[in-house]
Amino acid sequence: MKIKKIDIGIKGLKESLTDFAETWKKLEAGERVKKEEGIYFESVDAMRAVLNNKRLLILKTIKEKEPGSVYELAKLLNRDLKNISQDIKLLAEVGLVTLEKIEKEKKRIVPHVDYSKILLEIPV
Repeated sequence: MKIKKIDIGIKGLKESLTDFAETWKKLEAGERVKKEEGIYFESVDAMRAVLNNKRLLILKTIKEKEPGSVYELAKLLNRDLKNISQDIKLLAEVGLVTLEKIEKEKKRIVPHVDYSKILLEIPV
């Protein structure tokens, strides 16, 4: 089984803009640009605000238990549905969770975690 990974790092606005400018120059020159995927936060504090212990447990539970809905996830974690829904929405917004809407059933949303590892890179 191939282990998929997701890279998470700390990158300030200035560094992000520099990376963008370098990529743009390569594209204008007709050079190929390597596709890099990852999730970057402006600071360690911003990352900690998103990746707290409760949300990391949500990711782990989704990966291991594969709940059939957000409601089922809330039951597995013994947490309030509203709180889980808010956490899932945030995790989806930053790209750590994908959400599948089931059309046949009312408001059924299935959360997915499509990776096995999170790699954290913090520049010093």
